[in-house]
Amino acid sequence: MMQQLIRAGLMVLTLLIGAGGPLFAQAQQQTGPRILVMGDSMLASHRISGRAVSHALGRQLGVRVTDQSMMGARIIYRLPISGAMGLNISKQYRPGNWDWIVVNGGGNDLWLGCGCTRCQRRMDQLITARGERGEIRKLLVKLRKTGAKVIYVGYLRSPGVGSPIEHCRDEGDALEARISGLTARMPGVYFVSLADLVPYGNRSFHGADMIHPSLKASREIGARIARTIKAAH
Repeated sequence: MMQQLIRAGLMVLTLLIGAGGPLFAQAQQQTGPRILVMGDSMLASHRISGRAVSHALGRQLGVRVTDQSMMGARIIYRLPISGAMGLNISKQYRPGNWDWIVVNGGGNDLWLGCGCTRCQRRMDQLITARGERGEIRKLLVKLRKTGAKVIYVGYLRSPGVGSPIEHCRDEGDALEARISGLTARMPGVYFVSLADLVPYGNRSFHGADMIHPSLKASREIGARIARTIKAAH
C-alpha cells in the first residue's frame, strides 16, 4: 500500500514538473514590452478576425498587445458621446504601465472632417507647420508624459488606381511631413512612415474599398512597427 502511494505521488510530481515547462515558457513570453494601440480604421481593420496590425505586431514581438483603435475615429471629435465610444482617439487611452503606445490618426479629420473644402484650416488645427501647436502635438505630449515611448504611424498611400482617397494624397503628405518634423524633435517619440509601402498600381495592399488595409498590408504595417521597437531597444 505504501509503495502504491509513493508511486502515485511520484507520478503527480512528474506531471507537475512536466507542466511547469510550458507554464514557465508562457510566463516568459509575457515579459516583453507592454504595448497599447490607439487610432482609427487603419489600425482597427481585421481585428475581429484576429489579423489587425496589433495582432501582427504582437506576433512579431511575442507579446500580447492591447488594441483600443476604432473604425471612424478622429483626432478632433467634439461630441461628448464620442469619448465613450472611442471615436475621439485621445479618449482611447487606458491607464497602464505601458512601455510603448502606438497611435495614428488625422486621416478621417481631413477626408471626412473638412469635407475637402477647408483642409488647410483643419490641418493647422491638427498640427501647425512647425509643430508648435495642434491637437496631434497635444496628444503626443500627453502620451509621452505617461513614461511610455510613442510611435505615430503614417498612412498607406493609394496605388494611384481606383481609390476614392487619391485626391487627398497631397494633404496626407503635408500632414505627415509636419508630424515627422515634430517627432524628430521629441525624445522617445518615433514616426513610422508607410509612404513607400504600396507600389504604384499594386492593389494588394488595400481592401475592396481601396481605402482600408488588406490583410497583407496589416501584416506589413505590424512588421514595420515591430522593427522600430526592436531597433529602439
